[in-house]
Amino acid sequence: MRTLRVLKELAALLPRMVRVLRALAADPLVPRPAKVALLALAVYLMSPIDLIPDFIPVIGLADDILLAAVVLDGVLGFVDRSVLLRYWPGSPGALDSTAAIANKIARLVPNRIKNRIFSR
Repeated sequence: MRTLRVLKELAALLPRMVRVLRALAADPLVPRPAKVALLALAVYLMSPIDLIPDFIPVIGLADDILLAAVVLDGVLGFVDRSVLLRYWPGSPGALDSTAAIANKIARLVPNRIKNRIFSR
């Protein structure tokens, strides 16, 4: 049940993340692979087609949250911290907490898949 708690925490952060990720996607200092990953995430989240249909309670959002966590974890590790803090609406400590939550969830995905997402 610990994973469910972490998933709920990340879901609560999603509205804030949308604003931050939109700003990062427009920043010229953000590397292209990170922008491509952000765009792909936005397209997937808006698409009516999911790996797990959203109408299934709790697990229906799991694929969305997992993918968002992987991209967020990758962006947080790939983009310079000063650029991230420019757009982050909270404190640096809140950014670190968000990064920790995303990292916990992203660990469920094999590194080879994550590396393909952010390869140059």
